[in-house]
Amino acid sequence: MSTHKTRAQERIEALETPTATQLLERIAQLETELAAARGEAGDNLAGWQRATADFQNYRRRTEQEREQLLGLANESLLRKVLSIVDDFDRAIEAMPSELAKLSWVEGIAAIDRKLRFLLESEGVTPIEAAGRPFDPREHEALTHEETTKAPDETVIGEIQRGYRIRDRVLRPSLVSVAKNPGSDAGSGGND
Repeated sequence: MSTHKTRAQERIEALETPTATQLLERIAQLETELAAARGEAGDNLAGWQRATADFQNYRRRTEQEREQLLGLANESLLRKVLSIVDDFDRAIEAMPSELAKLSWVEGIAAIDRKLRFLLESEGVTPIEAAGRPFDPREHEALTHEETTKAPDETVIGEIQRGYRIRDRVLRPSLVSVAKNPGSDAGSGGND
């Protein structure tokens, strides 16, 4: 019998068979590499999550700033429209009663209603002033009138209607405020 080896057998013999110690060392090295790779993956994930959160916050802030700027421009335009509303109020109040049934007067009243509907659709509502306590956040006192017909610091007349847009004052009411005779004796001028 010949001791002739096949090529496959020669290759198998040529392979170096690692010892148990070598295998344990290789396993330890691979576990160290795996732990390092997991740590790097965790760092990358945390960085990605931070970057995503930062971008979402940036996008939210820029959207809020854009809405705020649009809101300011919108409020500026609405303030200008309020002067037209005031003109309509004065024109309708000053109109002689004999002209009330004319068609062009009814057209003007229709325009006034449309203008008020437009303001309401934008969240603009009138501020109730007459008969209410004076509130410097909503009212601007143009005059103080001595009277005993209303409690002290009560709005007794509205000179120009004020308006609110949603929860903020767009334009304060210009008002007359009741001042009861002798009511300022306790204030002593402390402003």
